[in-house]
Formats: sequence, structure tokens, C-alpha cells
Amino acid sequence: MDRIANKLNRLWKERVHRAAARAVLDTPPITPADDGLILFSMIGTRVLLPYLVAVKSLHARLRRGRIVILDDGTLTSSDRDVLAAHLGNPRLLSISDVDTGPCPRGGTWERLLTILDLRAGDYVIQLDSDTVSLGDMPEIAEAIASNRSFTLRGDPDSEYLSFAETASRLEDEEYLYNPSVHVQGAIECGLDRISLPMLSSPRYVRGCSGFAGFARSDGGRTLAEAFSVEATRLLGAERWAQWGTEQVTSNMVIANEPDSLLLPYDHYLNFWDRGIPADARFVHFIGSCRFNGRAYIDATRAAISTLQQGVGARDS
Repeated sequence: MDRIANKLNRLWKERVHRAAARAVLDTPPITPADDGLILFSMIGTRVLLPYLVAVKSLHARLRRGRIVILDDGTLTSSDRDVLAAHLGNPRLLSISDVDTGPCPRGGTWERLLTILDLRAGDYVIQLDSDTVSLGDMPEIAEAIASNRSFTLRGDPDSEYLSFAETASRLEDEEYLYNPSVHVQGAIECGLDRISLPMLSSPRYVRGCSGFAGFARSDGGRTLAEAFSVEATRLLGAERWAQWGTEQVTSNMVIANEPDSLLLPYDHYLNFWDRGIPADARFVHFIGSCRFNGRAYIDATRAAISTLQQGVGARDS
């Protein structure tokens, strides 16, 4: 009975959230600028409204950038009309057109590889649709200005570690080969067995690809592809194709960027149903806790209210 009650409660909160998010359609459209910043997301029709809240609330805080979207194959013509009206005719790419090379297909790999292509000419921020920007973001503005990559921490104590240090924290070899272990933990356990000749001292961080900045660079996909090839050798193609491997690779790429930034967790955080600090600037409402309590609903309403007041809008 508890399981049924919890499911019904979640469905009710999802409905309430959809109704709250619909008000984003009454907020002013974004005025994009070709100023060296791309706000990038992969979306589909199911997340159209929360995505508009996510991208509009971020743009309002940064007051710059243009929008590029990777269509997961489900966007309708009506969705495209809405996106054009609200985001200044954003560039829309098709997931079916992305060549993943030696990397897996699916699991948002097309998203990461497209970012690594786009960053050749622009700073690119990857933004998930289940995020809300709630305050000013001086750390992000500074990262863009100084061309430093950044990532949201996966946990409050996430830090840069060498491949060997990361693997030693898990230690048990069975963790690597146990198919019931999530693939992220498995590959982290085996990082000391990964060889990347282009890096003299490879590093890793347990970050979150739901919000990450990729500095302008002509490095392209080389590092990501090399890592994927090594991980496939270690875990096998079937396991490396599981959900979560793109995030591991994003974490690795950013950890090995020059002077990359780990965002302060007290201002930029994942929601684990432990409340939201009063001075939170950005919250990622991860799936397992997204509709626990009313935090996501309340944050969405707060962001839309801010947009309706024109906070962050460009001067006319």
C-alpha cells in the first residue's frame, strides 16, 4: 500500500509541477547574442516546459549567450515553434546526425561529443532540463571570462584525485567485475588500469554532468575517445554502453582541463531531499529525489516569478 501511495503522490506532484512550469510560456523571450557562449542541452518533447525554465533562468542570471539544442528525436513541430519563439530561433541539431565514432551510442554520449565539437569556437555550458537557477552566479561568469572549465560536484566532498587515488578508494577488485555494480563505480575502481598517453598525470573527479562548462579548446574528441576505447577494453562493450558512462567521461575530461573549477557546493548543488540553502544559486533536481517534498515545484515558481519581473533582462 505504501508503494502505491508513494507512486500516486509522485504522479500528483509531477502534474502540479507541469502546471507550475507552464507559466514559463508567459515570460519574456530570450534575446540571444553571438558572444562566444553557448547554452547547450539535449531535450525531447517530454521535458519542453522544465527545459524552458532551466535555460531561461540560467540565461537571465548570466545575461549572455545563445542557445543550441540537440533534439533527442521526439521534438514536434509545435515544440520547435515554441522554442523558436522563446529562445530566439535556437540552432537545433538532430541526435541521428551525431557520429559517435568509437564511443557508445545513447546514454547522452551524443550530447557530450557534440559539446566537444562545439567548444572549438565557443565556451559551452551543458545544462540539464531538471535544473533551476535561483541567484547570481559570479563563479560562472568568472569561469567564462577566464576560459576555465567547471563542473557541478557530485557530492559535497568531491575533489580532484589521480586515477590511482580514485581506484584505491574502492580497492575491491570484485567491484570492478561485479555486473550488479553501477558502471560508474566499476570504471572508477579500474581507473588505475586506464592508459592515456596524452596525459602525464591523469586526474578524475566525481562530478555531475547536469551542469558543466567546457572552455574553448581545439582538443576536440581525442581524449574522450581514447578514454572510451580504454574503458571498453576494461569493462567490455556491453557494459561500457550502459547509462552513466557519458558522465564518467565528462568528469574525466573536465578534471584534466587547465585550472578547471569545482563549483562550491553550498551555492551549486544536487537536491537530495535535505533542503535547499537560502543562498543557493543553482539546484539540480536529480530524478530519485526530484519530487520529494515541494522543493522543485517551489523553485520553479520562484524562477518564473523572477523572469516575469524581468530580472536579468537585457537593457533595451
